[in-house]
Amino acid sequence: MDRGKEFDFVIVGAGSAGCVLAARLSEDPLTTVLLLEAGRRDRHPAIRVPAAFPKLFDGPLDWGYRTTTQPELANRRIFWPRGKVIGGSSSINAMMWIRGTPSDYDRWGSLAGPTWNWESLLPYFLRLEDDESNGGDGEHGLGGPLPVTAQRDPNELTTAWIAAAGERGLGALADETGSGTGVALAPVNQRAGKRVSTADAYLRPARARRNLVVRSGSSVRKIMIESGQATGVEYVTARRLQQVRARREVILAAGAVNSPQLLMCSGVGPAARLAALGIDVVVDRHEVGENLQDHLTAGVAFSAKRPVSIASAQSPGAVLRYLITRRGPLTSNIAEGFGFVRSSEGVTAPDLELLFVPSLFINEGLEIPRSHGLTLGAVLLQPESRGRVTITSPDPDVAPDIDPAYLSDPRGKDADRLRAGIQICLEIADAPSLKAEIASLVQPAGPLDDRTVELSLRNFAQTLYHPVGTCRMGDDAESVVDGELRVRGVSHLRVVDASVIPKITHGHTHAPTVVIAERAADLIKR
Repeated sequence: MDRGKEFDFVIVGAGSAGCVLAARLSEDPLTTVLLLEAGRRDRHPAIRVPAAFPKLFDGPLDWGYRTTTQPELANRRIFWPRGKVIGGSSSINAMMWIRGTPSDYDRWGSLAGPTWNWESLLPYFLRLEDDESNGGDGEHGLGGPLPVTAQRDPNELTTAWIAAAGERGLGALADETGSGTGVALAPVNQRAGKRVSTADAYLRPARARRNLVVRSGSSVRKIMIESGQATGVEYVTARRLQQVRARREVILAAGAVNSPQLLMCSGVGPAARLAALGIDVVVDRHEVGENLQDHLTAGVAFSAKRPVSIASAQSPGAVLRYLITRRGPLTSNIAEGFGFVRSSEGVTAPDLELLFVPSLFINEGLEIPRSHGLTLGAVLLQPESRGRVTITSPDPDVAPDIDPAYLSDPRGKDADRLRAGIQICLEIADAPSLKAEIASLVQPAGPLDDRTVELSLRNFAQTLYHPVGTCRMGDDAESVVDGELRVRGVSHLRVVDASVIPKITHGHTHAPTVVIAERAADLIKR
């Protein structure tokens, strides 16, 4: 884009939120929209094949972040994949559509205003969903851009896990919101056995509009701020530094890592830190990058007695079956089974998620399984620990320090709850329906004994890829953005992505991010 080129809106980041915003804002043919994405176009064939997403980890379509060393996790640096591609993390995720509970959104409403409560956001879920199983019931949408479908060809080990959970007192989950306990097959964002990202659902149908320009391979360097107003951005494409101006607004949709990083590199953040890096301070906002929350997961992996796991997905027969029928193990989203449980009798609502993978999911998903197995995991849904994203350089190409501060809450509740979750996984694994399928413990390696839970927690816990909160929204003056997602202290600048979530949901974060973008589009249009 030539210097001086102007658009009404400049959106930074073509991920789960940015694709939604670009499509919605460009619905008005008199409104011009530029969508900038640092990553490539979403042409890689593995993006469309559901079971292939781990192959995209730590490659050219992934930012491939690592956290700082985590003292409570054996001083490990935890791998954090984030999509660096059109569609963002919705192009490399497990496609699970789990909204969270109505109480999650009511909590948002209490923190950031009533437009963010469940009653206000439900119409947006209804607008965006095309739920083949529940759509049209008044609680789930039908005919929206984003499909929510049942698993096309679930693995028989997943069926055994559901039966085993029943043998341990966990029945069928009545609703995927997580309001009750139980287990179920995960609803997924697929259509006819293929992934549907927000790029597929929103951006691709909008690309023909003359008022929408999408530019991949465009890395934003800074937000241009003049007299307290965001006027545009500087970005690099094809090794050329360019500028583009925004007549109405600059919108950051770069995610929980990159949105606070760009704010800080542009002079919006903790003044002392920015000044120490030689960055001119525009607005002193000490909470930029703070309040980082994530879902930590830990569990156990076993070898299987029978060769029926989705490790066979790469076989010539499975590939041929997928190409011809769009069925078989390649349609798997990997984490086929999920459920919600309480960590103890004294807990009033489910505070743990259970996950089941009919395969070995080991080495943080970076190791492609070469033998048959199965993995059971527990997820800490409401961590008390809080971390931060901190820049170490004024250069946005230098990855920031990411410190989730896992299990750092001083009372140790996070660790206790996750230990309870791992123990529940072991109890389900020992139930007759699943025990009959299990050969031996693979991760953590060694005998199944009193040390297994602690080894799993400390040596193998990993992210569930759900960072939020680093540009939190709120009614209070200390929040980074207000209830309309406007950056406090800078006009014509908003943040619209998972970073604005003030408190993480009892579910996965893709659904909340999409609904945030849908709501934000209406706020911006208004």
